[in-house]
Amino acid sequence: MKKRLLIILGFALILIVGLEIFLRVYYGFCDTVLMKEDPDFEYIAQPNQQRFRFRNHVMYNSLSMRSKEVDTSSTKILGFGDSVVNGGVQTDQDSLATTILSDSLSKFYEKKIQFLNISAGSWGPDNCYAYLKKYGDFGAKSIFLFVSSHDAYDNMNFEKIVDNHVSFPSKQYSFALYELIDRYLLPRIKSKLNKTMTETDNLGINKKKDNSQFNSGFDSFVSYSKDKNIPLTIYLHADPNEKKLGAYNDQGQEIIRFANENNIPIILDLQNGLELSDFRDNIHINSKGQRKLANTIVKYIVQQTPAANTRYKKLPGQ
Repeated sequence: MKKRLLIILGFALILIVGLEIFLRVYYGFCDTVLMKEDPDFEYIAQPNQQRFRFRNHVMYNSLSMRSKEVDTSSTKILGFGDSVVNGGVQTDQDSLATTILSDSLSKFYEKKIQFLNISAGSWGPDNCYAYLKKYGDFGAKSIFLFVSSHDAYDNMNFEKIVDNHVSFPSKQYSFALYELIDRYLLPRIKSKLNKTMTETDNLGINKKKDNSQFNSGFDSFVSYSKDKNIPLTIYLHADPNEKKLGAYNDQGQEIIRFANENNIPIILDLQNGLELSDFRDNIHINSKGQRKLANTIVKYIVQQTPAANTRYKKLPGQ
């Protein structure tokens, strides 16, 4: 009986160790993106990270951008946004719209162009502007602000998020099995048991409160753009519900009105071939959606220059 128990315990130990190794090596558990608090824009990814997570390569440079290091000799375009443009650990670095844009624009214009990815999950325009105010524009030639309808009232409140929300850890788990249970299994069980439905953004935080003000970041970006003479473009992402309806919700309409009233160009997902198959969940786009987003912006950028637009139209498939 004792020998049998030892054999069972031995097999259990081998199974646990094997599963631990498998989760680490194959899925990248204990190697997630780490976050840090910031007094100006609430939180951001810790700098200088190279991660392998869920079979995807994820990197952040020394300024916490999800991009390569800023090259002083390159032409720079700033892309600000939340988890949609950030992609999260479910999107490989090479599949990001900003990576595709950097490569495509560099090849098209035959010079190095960096479309820098300055983003974090659930960031609103005010978070984005706070980063711009703190670090400057790096001599950028243009700025793109990626938003969704919920960003109209997604104001910073500086509630503690880092280490209080499973998607914002500041340190790695010590064991992959514990991370699997604590970060993924238990929250899903609790979510199914919780029947309360509230209006939240894509991470379930910073939900709109009564008497909320239209996000100040929009005005700040417009003022900065005019003061520095740097062209600003707003990209309004649609969620699956808006895609099904064929129209943006009330908050999305407010963003469109704001752009029109301030003469700011706005690119609308719903007018650029967005499909339900481009989503991986109820807000985020998959690799196919990231490429479609990149192609939309490439077309938009080259249309600004008549000579470049003519050459673009002559390319195969255009």
